[in-house]
Amino acid sequence: MSKERVRPIVAIDGPAGAGKSTIALELAARLGFGLIDTGAIYRSVALAAVREGIAFNDDIGLAAIVARLPIRFETSGSKNRVFLGEDDVSEAIRTPEISRAASTVSARPVVRSGLLGLQRRLGEGGGVVLEGRDIGTVVFPDADVKIFLTATEGERARRRFEELRAKGVEITLEETLREVKERDHQDTTRSLAPLRRAADAVEVITDGLAPSEVIDRLAALVVGLHSRA
Repeated sequence: MSKERVRPIVAIDGPAGAGKSTIALELAARLGFGLIDTGAIYRSVALAAVREGIAFNDDIGLAAIVARLPIRFETSGSKNRVFLGEDDVSEAIRTPEISRAASTVSARPVVRSGLLGLQRRLGEGGGVVLEGRDIGTVVFPDADVKIFLTATEGERARRRFEELRAKGVEITLEETLREVKERDHQDTTRSLAPLRRAADAVEVITDGLAPSEVIDRLAALVVGLHSRA
């Protein structure tokens, strides 16, 4: 752990549908840490681009969005709410359309470089859980605890399908599986900060595990490291 941080930085990376958002939220609450959902930041950029009619390859337009992105997080009960200004966009950024758009805009160097500083400022003091695709490899390669949270494609597609159907989204399991595979391909093959497991990350496969079981394991990792610091 960095000698300058009293409390650790916890980096959780992994593919779409691995349960990162739920696990990160509950883990942060268990530890009394702050939570930064970096995926929500990229999703918010994508949503803003869609709303403003800015093409996903318009680097000038995307840079302008990043420079003035009025994002903030509020934890309410068991949910992490995301706001753009006064607009609660927590649900709007989770649609299939915005999920695909987020993967596209996150591959643009102007977006990644523009948001890198923001993410580091939010988490540099420690006592925080960050989740995303490149936290342990790019944003905080010196994170005190690194976790790579994953599950099989079929399991991730099933979870995403059930989540969308619960929200009233008309989609089939086959369509959801195809989207998961497409998202994985985009995230792992992009030239800039591709999704990969950091060499020193602990891999946790969540198939067949209840969220509470995953959180117990991750909390033990964090507490164990902190007690040795």
